[in-house]
Amino acid sequence: MKNKTMFRDETGFRPTQKIFTDVPPKYDILNRILTLNMDEGWRRKTAARVLEKNPSRILDLCCGTADLTMHIARSAEASAEIYGLDFSHTMLERASEKVAVFGEGRVRLVQGDAGNMPFEDNFFDAIGISFGFRNLTFENPDAQLHISEIFRVLKPGGRFVIVETSQPSNSFIRWGYHQYMNYFTAPVGGLISGNRPAYDYLAYSGNNYWSIPELSEILVKAGFAKATGTPLLMGVSAIMVAEK
Repeated sequence: MKNKTMFRDETGFRPTQKIFTDVPPKYDILNRILTLNMDEGWRRKTAARVLEKNPSRILDLCCGTADLTMHIARSAEASAEIYGLDFSHTMLERASEKVAVFGEGRVRLVQGDAGNMPFEDNFFDAIGISFGFRNLTFENPDAQLHISEIFRVLKPGGRFVIVETSQPSNSFIRWGYHQYMNYFTAPVGGLISGNRPAYDYLAYSGNNYWSIPELSEILVKAGFAKATGTPLLMGVSAIMVAEK
């Protein structure tokens, strides 16, 4: 196991922050490569879970370049208000290009901090997040703050839908997944992005992140009424649905 301290410098800077601050030109393509082009299908399924109760006000948290945002916008009711929030200005610039093609007038992009969102209490009917929750919570001293803030801006009865890396329950599949992260995701992601430490962190955090039962327990302890998970690709990822 790698030393956890390698993933922070003396200022506390996490290497994943550099991915999102200095967006590589092939960021979206890199996501397709590293997931063998499965991530978009997973986002479509996530959007469907976000929209199951026909929410009128929706947030894509840590929206990045707006992949999940656009899936939501294409399928949501015409009257739905859709927001995308991210801390990275460069990510939001890329997202705005997608919104201009489809979603202009429907999607509002907001630059902000997931730990201090510029929204009122009980503001959203549904919140989705795609492959960002791990960065908000894994070995993050602000993990509880982030979860509490999500809970704060979600209406009672609303749902929080997460698609994220997980842990296969089968030990052999789990071993294979960890090898893939270590020997494909980290070197290929580092080579294409030019930021190897960030993808070493991605592999390390993915290999050590919570399983469906563990994440479900964490969300319920944070105040959600219930949290259930659906494994994707034999459990290497999962869609979690938590209800307030």
